[in-house]
Amino acid sequence: MKNNAKLWIYVALLVMTIAAMVMLKHCARTVNVAGQRASGGDTIDVAIEYSPISFYAIADTIGGFNYDVLRLLANRHSLAMKFHPLVSLSAGLDGLKSGAYDIVAAQFPVTESNKEQYLFTHPIYIDRQVLVQRRDSTGAVTVKSQLDLAGKHVSVVAGSPMKQRVENLSREIGDTIYVDIDTEYGPEQLMIMVATGDIDFAVINESIAGRMIKRYPMLDISTAISFSQFQALTLRKTDVALCDSLNLWIDRMKQSPEYARLKKRYF
Repeated sequence: MKNNAKLWIYVALLVMTIAAMVMLKHCARTVNVAGQRASGGDTIDVAIEYSPISFYAIADTIGGFNYDVLRLLANRHSLAMKFHPLVSLSAGLDGLKSGAYDIVAAQFPVTESNKEQYLFTHPIYIDRQVLVQRRDSTGAVTVKSQLDLAGKHVSVVAGSPMKQRVENLSREIGDTIYVDIDTEYGPEQLMIMVATGDIDFAVINESIAGRMIKRYPMLDISTAISFSQFQALTLRKTDVALCDSLNLWIDRMKQSPEYARLKKRYF
């Protein structure tokens, strides 16, 4: 039974990876807010992270909190947006710096160190980082507190702020926590890899872990790695005018019943 369950989890990981590759190839060309139009002019290019919270595609249904928030903003203010779905956060940030994208919509918290490199809009929602680990046959876990991470290897997504947070935590507990950077997969896949036993621990955002945990009851996500953190849209430091406009629109949107329905739907 255990081997069969592991096989099905591997199949799920493979299917999700293939689906992501197909979806990224297709959606980067076709998902637009204001009709089919090439980038340029007034079009805002948005690098959007492929994840259960930010952006997803199931059959003909496209959704995600960040995606729906941006669509709401675009529709309310007649903005032309072109979405570029990405698995890699680092690729989105690199594209932002190079000018390929105007906005990165991803799970990238507003921290003092991140604010040194990027502009952030007013917060859209609040999230925190949690540890993903397996339960044993009795339901017990290896890591019961952050102190138990001493000497352990923890996997994080390449380019994510989780690396810095785990390194800070290592200093806080006065012992070494080894950070393994995964350059191929996103947070969803890391959580599945913990379930299959390919890795022992991963740190991802609670909003993603919370939406997936029902499918993987052998996992535990109760150990917080960070305090609650603001999540916002990320821009280049030089795009002050765009950031100011987005802040005005976001403040108005957050008072609307449409935004309230989105928060209830996703959180």
